[in-house]
Amino acid sequence: MSTPELPYAIVGAGPAGMSLARAFRRHQLPFIVFERHSDVGGIWDARNPGSPMYRSAHFISSKTQSGYLGFPMPQDYPDYPRGEQILAYHRAFADRYGLRQHVRFNCGVKSAEPDGAQWRLQLESGETLQAAGLVCANGSNWDPNIPEFPGQFDGEIRHAVDYHDPADFIGKRVLVVGAGNSGCDIACDAAQTADAAFISLRRGYHFVPKHIFGMPADVFAENGPQLPMWLTQRIFGPLLRLMVGDLRRLGLPKPDHRIFESHPILNDQLLHHLRHGDIAARAGIRQFAGQEVEFNDGRRERIDLVILATGYKQSIPYLPQDALDWKGSRPQLYLNLFSRRNPSLMAMGFMETDGGAYKMFDLMANAIAQHAADRLRDPQRAARLDAIKQQWPDLSGGVRYIDSDRHGNYVQHHAYLKALEKLRRQMAWASVNDELLAG
Repeated sequence: MSTPELPYAIVGAGPAGMSLARAFRRHQLPFIVFERHSDVGGIWDARNPGSPMYRSAHFISSKTQSGYLGFPMPQDYPDYPRGEQILAYHRAFADRYGLRQHVRFNCGVKSAEPDGAQWRLQLESGETLQAAGLVCANGSNWDPNIPEFPGQFDGEIRHAVDYHDPADFIGKRVLVVGAGNSGCDIACDAAQTADAAFISLRRGYHFVPKHIFGMPADVFAENGPQLPMWLTQRIFGPLLRLMVGDLRRLGLPKPDHRIFESHPILNDQLLHHLRHGDIAARAGIRQFAGQEVEFNDGRRERIDLVILATGYKQSIPYLPQDALDWKGSRPQLYLNLFSRRNPSLMAMGFMETDGGAYKMFDLMANAIAQHAADRLRDPQRAARLDAIKQQWPDLSGGVRYIDSDRHGNYVQHHAYLKALEKLRRQMAWASVNDELLAG
């Protein structure tokens, strides 16, 4: 068992890392946060190498559903804050709770190896140190997933991680590949700036308006009755079609799945631009052909710039590959938090969900900090988790998610929160609430 003198190592000072730092500090645990960049904020800082942030980026969930527990976003923020507002919010959070003093900035982790019950870290500076445990919080939206296409393209191909400014589209014919939330945002930039704009989709998606009956979509969902998922799908599917109409009129393919079985696309603007002819929808790519792109329906378009909005791999480059089980590029952890093999190895931020992240982060961080405290102070209780985490709870909430790499660790947020609360009760951990965290 590790000794109290050794700190826990938390890798990453983004949103997950800062939530962890507050939890570890509240539990009076020794810890160090290692951050390769010069400040907190993770991908929300466009100056951070590898950040996918672009000028038009806005938060995909609303401010009221997204803030840390006990630290709401400012009232004067819009319903969906801009990227720079989210960055300012994270830095205010770090200042409010005195978290910067626990961060070693400009200090990347080159490798982390298990060393008995502890960990041996080698930093990019060459320094080596021991840690009581390792918490991976290095983010999941920086390592681009780049698909291969047949043929040769004579124009420019760029992944969305390298797109930052709509000025890049001026005077060009632009094709955006992929219709995730970032892909739709970038397509809207192209619709307003490029000489001609196209978006390529392999499948159809359900588009959810950002506001429903005048309120943010997630506020509407949270304030409404909590129905069984099958009934929610049966009611909301027709309601959504009533609100947005038949999207096949806009050239978009019909969805091949029911609502919520893929990550929801919250975007009004793309539909606006499609309806006004500012951008055109195209099928999936069959092949590149010199300066042209040929699509699966046989159409061709001359294209200057292709933006691959094709998602990200969840990577932990400093960790030995065999330290975790993987499904595709998704680490398989108990509740997406705890290694089933190593009681001193944990991670946070390596999942996707349909709810606001930061309140969930606080509850997840509390579970990690509680277990770290048990390892130091209550080994008997810590051993109980070793048995519990061999289970594979159903976190789908009754949703049959699309079989894709992206959905390899996708969770329905209400189902996830219930599972996390069940674990808290099983472990007899203290409850987390606004008053406790605000103090």
